[in-house]
Amino acid sequence: MALPEQTAETTQQVNDLFNSVELTNAMGTEDFRHFLDLFPIAVLISKLVGGDQRIVYANKAAEALIGQEQRDIIGRGWSILADYKNEAELAVSLQQEMSKAAIDEYHGTFQKELPQPLIVEAYAAPIDNEDGTENYRILALIDVTQRARAEREEFAAQLRDKDMLLKELQHRVKNNLQLVTALIRLDARGQRKGDVVNLDRLAGRIESLQLLYRDLSADGLGQTVDLGHYISQIASAVMHTYAVDGIRLDVKVDYALLSVNVAMPVGLLVNELLTNAFKYAFVGRDGGTLTVRCLHEKEDTYRIIVGDDGVGLRPGTTWPVPGKLGALILKSLTENAKTQCTIETAPGKGTCVTIEFVHPPATGTPKN
Repeated sequence: MALPEQTAETTQQVNDLFNSVELTNAMGTEDFRHFLDLFPIAVLISKLVGGDQRIVYANKAAEALIGQEQRDIIGRGWSILADYKNEAELAVSLQQEMSKAAIDEYHGTFQKELPQPLIVEAYAAPIDNEDGTENYRILALIDVTQRARAEREEFAAQLRDKDMLLKELQHRVKNNLQLVTALIRLDARGQRKGDVVNLDRLAGRIESLQLLYRDLSADGLGQTVDLGHYISQIASAVMHTYAVDGIRLDVKVDYALLSVNVAMPVGLLVNELLTNAFKYAFVGRDGGTLTVRCLHEKEDTYRIIVGDDGVGLRPGTTWPVPGKLGALILKSLTENAKTQCTIETAPGKGTCVTIEFVHPPATGTPKN
């Protein structure tokens, strides 16, 4: 079994102890016992006596770890370690592990609550006679209580951070659902006025929010989105929804990491513009090209372009139409970033909408 990460010094000390070829003979010498007494890791050694393992040696570090003097440890079985429970499987004690017919080199991490919390990593090895039969068993216990406590505190801090992010995500989902409700109500209001509800358009708006939500949740409840990737997904989704023969999509995007508050309205605007293009730009034509750009031109300056080479806007019309959803979304963007929107159109030469905004770049690792 692979050993957990330890300092090179501690690992080497354990390996040197277990790999001693003269360990059996050394056990009976005072020099070796004196060496083990100076060893900075708790060491206990047992011998098979009458079919039971009995502890025949415990060094000074083991006395301190167990809380008993050597004279009270010698002669006892591994039951002295019954209170140490495997952290991964609390029903398994270190006593059970050391009493097995065959022991593993690394037993795992064990915890003991009383008289004070202790966490140790347990390493064991048999000490064989020359004929291969087992003579002794040696156990090394490394006190990792402080390290484990630090790891637990770090883990608890991570859980608190994730809890805060989860609450933020829940709040954001609630806001998104409210926005979906608003979209449906707008279309329902239009229907009452005699307009035909465009379910494909409504589905596209909702899918734009769904794409944003997926990018956020994929990397641990992040706070940012790569706008370029997000816009390219929206463009592909709109193309898939309408799937009109002869219409080609030309997309080029830069990496542009932005906050959700900016990415959401930009994505909805791109969806609106592409949906409008499919509906109006190529009437009476066999096809054409839709152009989508997301340009990160300076550190805090971004340019979004959605254009077509279609018939152009009808005379007297513009975009966004006051009071319509596009205008409301554009207003939402201006509340979060300094925004400028320009539109170029000519009969037979298409329409091009450019949205420029200034916003401090975000930091993080979005999904790509």
